[in-house]
Amino acid sequence: MTATTQDINRTGTEDVSYRVLQELVFPAKDRLPTQPLYMDTRSDTGTAVPSEDALQGDRQIVVNVASQPAATDSLTILGRRSLRVHARNTVSFATYFNAFPASYWRHNTHLREVVLSVRTSGRGSVTVYSSNARGESVPVSVHEVSGDEQVTEAALPLKAFADGGWYWFDLAAADESLTLLGAQWLGDGAGTTEGSVTLQITTMNKPSYCLTNARLLVEQQENLPQVSEVVIVDQGNQKVVEEPGFREVQDRFGGRLRVIDQANLGGAGGFARGMYEAVKAESTYVLLMDDDVEIEPEAVRRVSVFADYCKRPTLVGGHMIDLLNPTKIHNFGEAMDPYSFQYAPAGDGVETGHDFRRNNLRATPWMHRRVEVDYNAWWMCLIPTQVIREIGLALPVFIKWDDVEYGIRAKAAGYRTVSLPGVAVWHLAWADKDDTISWQAYFHKRNQLVAALLHSPFDRGGEVLARNGVKDLRHVLSMQYFAEEARVLALRDVLAGPEALHELLPQRIRDVRKLMTQHSDAVYEQDLDAYPQVAAPKPVRAKRVSAPHGLKVLTSAATAVARHLAVAPKQQAEEHPQVHLPYQDARWWRLTRYDSALVTASDGTGYTWYKRSPKDARALLAESVRLHAQLALRWPELSRRYRAAMPDITSMAAWEATFREHSETEA
Repeated sequence: MTATTQDINRTGTEDVSYRVLQELVFPAKDRLPTQPLYMDTRSDTGTAVPSEDALQGDRQIVVNVASQPAATDSLTILGRRSLRVHARNTVSFATYFNAFPASYWRHNTHLREVVLSVRTSGRGSVTVYSSNARGESVPVSVHEVSGDEQVTEAALPLKAFADGGWYWFDLAAADESLTLLGAQWLGDGAGTTEGSVTLQITTMNKPSYCLTNARLLVEQQENLPQVSEVVIVDQGNQKVVEEPGFREVQDRFGGRLRVIDQANLGGAGGFARGMYEAVKAESTYVLLMDDDVEIEPEAVRRVSVFADYCKRPTLVGGHMIDLLNPTKIHNFGEAMDPYSFQYAPAGDGVETGHDFRRNNLRATPWMHRRVEVDYNAWWMCLIPTQVIREIGLALPVFIKWDDVEYGIRAKAAGYRTVSLPGVAVWHLAWADKDDTISWQAYFHKRNQLVAALLHSPFDRGGEVLARNGVKDLRHVLSMQYFAEEARVLALRDVLAGPEALHELLPQRIRDVRKLMTQHSDAVYEQDLDAYPQVAAPKPVRAKRVSAPHGLKVLTSAATAVARHLAVAPKQQAEEHPQVHLPYQDARWWRLTRYDSALVTASDGTGYTWYKRSPKDARALLAESVRLHAQLALRWPELSRRYRAAMPDITSMAAWEATFREHSETEA
């Protein structure tokens, strides 16, 4: 590789065979609002973005209808890998998708140097920057460029990035425009081989999402040679193969797109099928992806290349970007608290929902520190098949905690998980739904307890039982009797042991949905007029009630328990809701003051009617206490049983029997 401009000495490396680690990309025409994730025209400040008025003004991306490039006052996007910087303007690639996460490469791979290669046409400069774990950035080198086409290269050491830091570059045009023809981050390819990837998508009645992502992949397949096969596991009754345009996309894949029809075995059943198919196909990796996501195809290549370079087999996952707020990183990595056995954002100071429209990478110090995670959710996670062969497939738990448990299991076996910056999908954020009171309430509780029995290092699971008891009480005080009955059923199934987990895969979802029809708090109506008008003989002073703190929590809960168990509800509350509460206001300390309440669904699509029932409250609380006590007494014995059974229930043979029973046809 010949360098036209080379300010860093690379003597003796001219014959090195380089691999592309990361390629500069820009948003597709239908994703132009995501521009702050790809480029930054505010590089001179390195601070928060301008006011909302400025955001809506000259710098807002618009489409030039005549020629179809995307343009701002400072640049024009020419394609997925090229742009033109207008005269006397600057653009920075200190951005989520185009900066190079040097610390992650330094910590997890043998690579100790990366080469930046930039092709330009026109006159201006290429300035390379680096940052440290504190988010402080300095210029590394400045390269003057001019001429019709020029390749600028800089060899950049990774030695100083042990705890954090990124590399990036800025382009500045002189008194004429400067065109970026392409840029790549390269690494020495000696000792690495390109692994093959089975890319698997699990879907349930979201055929349009699947087809959109399949189209993106097929359009970029020449840049994704490592993807040997795309497998869609279709578990719904709205079939992907029946979506208009599917056959055309399948033909363009040339036999590399396969759809497997399977009964609804949940996310765990779909992802386990992907693992199974990847092992059978002898792929190096399986890349698990959710169906209701929008992908960045370049991220698919990056995740497998990073895995190729890792020192040992490593699970490599992507972050979640909020689909409805497409410049907001909703999830940057997660860790497990072993004592409470609950997951939470990983890393000190990590911000949930960071919006790049408001603060760019230079102005976000916490994002420069490397974040260590315990697992990566399966909206996008690459797993080496070597790991699957050793520790097994997913736990047969239908949905929830399958990805968490697998990350914990892999870590215990010596396999690290990395959530890699620059690798992400757009996905609906959790703020738009509350699945702890939906049909998923059962799976939240059962699967957390199963995972704790398998992996908790503490006697009787640390705090997990006490915290679950408090959650049960909160559901009862909130008149969420369906959620609590589902959680009681979960306790019974945990106590029954691990032997029936495969058998329950297709069955429990039907049982739980049937249970929903028996409780008014789980029945949703889209039209508010489907309910009687709100009426109360005397207004309840609850709207101004704030969350209790300290000892007041205990006194408030005790008062609420006494009222819920012993005081009969007013007859009128059975006929008319006493209040209509938005979802955000429907908290236990407010709901306990009512005998009935109409509550808006978390996603804003409908309403449900909560009605207080002392009889239900007494029965559910008593059963919860009894079963929690029984689980505490039997914890050591159950833990041994679950741990002894895990190699069998997660084995290829056990899952193969389940697939054989519940698979239909292969399209």
